Amino acid sequence: MHFPQLKIYLASQSPRRKELLERAGIQFETINNEVEEIYPDDLEVEKVPEYLACLKGAASSNTLKAENEVIISADTIVCLEDQIFGKPKTAEEAESILLQLSGKEHSVITGVCISGRQEQVSFSETAHVFFNELSLAEIQYYIENYQPYDKAGAYAIQEWIGLVGIKKIEGCYFNIMGLPVSRLVQELTRFSKNIV
Repeated sequence: MHFPQLKIYLASQSPRRKELLERAGIQFETINNEVEEIYPDDLEVEKVPEYLACLKGAASSNTLKAENEVIISADTIVCLEDQIFGKPKTAEEAESILLQLSGKEHSVITGVCISGRQEQVSFSETAHVFFNELSLAEIQYYIENYQPYDKAGAYAIQEWIGLVGIKKIEGCYFNIMGLPVSRLVQELTRFSKNIV
């Protein structure tokens, strides 16, 4: 088990982030932090996820009661040519997003913030995803059967669309799922040495 000396909170309701931490052998508790995801208009696209991750961490900071307690917060965006695609609210919106991503390369950027009582560390990781040309029928099948309304960019790489629709990726697969676990473990290791 990683980091038995730390009490770790995950400020996220994402089932994918929970799954990845569990698979990495990291013990944690989830906390709810409803934060309005607003960022400055002039903020560079690449910096948006890290900014939002830190915003989420700050919103949960009153959870921390002891020096060995830390909060992990994260945010993932999908962007194509500086346009950010969030979570679709309707099937029509999901279809529009996937039609725009079809046949193109896009970036998936995850920002992560680790907050303790005395210190905060944040970083972001970028991966590149190359989609095959997707037919409208394939897109509609995916939306009807997987309902990707809680997913940035209207898709999850670990689902059917990742199997049949993605030509290749460059970067961390788990970053595309929502949490760059390898980098997170490295940062938690450094973090734990400083506060324990």
